[in-house]
Amino acid sequence: MIQIPAVIFYIVFPALVLYLCHRFPALDRLGAALICFVTGMILANIGAVPGGLGTVQKIIMSVSVPIAIPLMIFPTDIRKWASMAGKSLLSFFIFALAIFAVAAAGYIIYGGSINEAHKIAGMYVAGFTGATVNFMGVALALKARPETIMLATAASWFMEIFWLIFMMFLGQRVIGLVLKPFDSHMREDSKISDEAAAACANESAGFAGYAGFFSREKFIPMLAALGISLAIFLAGAGLYYISPADYNMTVLMLTVSTMGICFSFLPRVRNIEMSYPLGQYIILIFCITIATTVDFAELLKASTDILAYTFLVIFGGTLLHVFACKPFGIDRDTQIITSAAGIFSPVFVPVVASALKNREVIVGGLAAGIIGYAIGNYLGITTAYLLGSWQ
Repeated sequence: MIQIPAVIFYIVFPALVLYLCHRFPALDRLGAALICFVTGMILANIGAVPGGLGTVQKIIMSVSVPIAIPLMIFPTDIRKWASMAGKSLLSFFIFALAIFAVAAAGYIIYGGSINEAHKIAGMYVAGFTGATVNFMGVALALKARPETIMLATAASWFMEIFWLIFMMFLGQRVIGLVLKPFDSHMREDSKISDEAAAACANESAGFAGYAGFFSREKFIPMLAALGISLAIFLAGAGLYYISPADYNMTVLMLTVSTMGICFSFLPRVRNIEMSYPLGQYIILIFCITIATTVDFAELLKASTDILAYTFLVIFGGTLLHVFACKPFGIDRDTQIITSAAGIFSPVFVPVVASALKNREVIVGGLAAGIIGYAIGNYLGITTAYLLGSWQ
């Protein structure tokens, strides 16, 4: 009987968090995912989570992300964003290669002192090119321990805060010592940039993004999107059960990602308004669930090398990206916006563009982030298996 109230809590609590973030700007700045993680860990470590929930927690963690990924990919018009990208897309691919290279180099240095280091490397490559959803997707695909996921998440958030502050306030000045300034040639006019920024804002997981959620015009199409996502999940689950045990989660995650991309080419699926917000809501359910499984004492025992490794990946990868952009004539603002899109998701692109005082980079940044959503899982899983084979 105790499982039913627990399931209700896991489903309802993210809605409460979104509402509170909407009411209180300070909470919104922290982010709904962070609040879910912290709350779950506190509940788990003060004895507020009853025993006997292991099966329920495992089921929720196993199915939530694979269902969420297609929902978040459906609205992506990959052909349109790729055509808009120009040098931004080239810059993004250079950034992805730089993150991979530094993650691999860091693995050689720290792999012996960090538990599941190759899995963390894969999670970082996925998360720093395709944002949180790919970070979590790869974590599940690789069957990383909950303590590993929480430790890597905490370390990445800690370093990302400093990275974002640096890029928004000092990035142009410092990176401008290496790369040329942005050359305003109006590749996209102001109207396109404004529309792209608005499209990105609509992808926010904020409470306002769920306006009209239960209206007939939005709710019924959203149920259709959910039904398609569930069908994709079932197809992936079928392949999961016939795949070798060591690779079954990888097969599942790659299946739902690939089928999600395929369905995004269908206009009727791509134009469903509530698909993306619903996917992000399911991700929040995953966040609060996995957080309630973590033993904080285990986190405190973990090696501090994880912080050094995280710093190396995010700042070292950025530094390598800067110098690699120079031979291709990529300017400093394009470098900053494409790296921000990969690390933080397209939602942050208008924010960073505002700090750069350059609206012309918005479309290219959005294109880079959207492409990152699509390829992050593949990059992360490939990284983990390549590094793991060195052991």
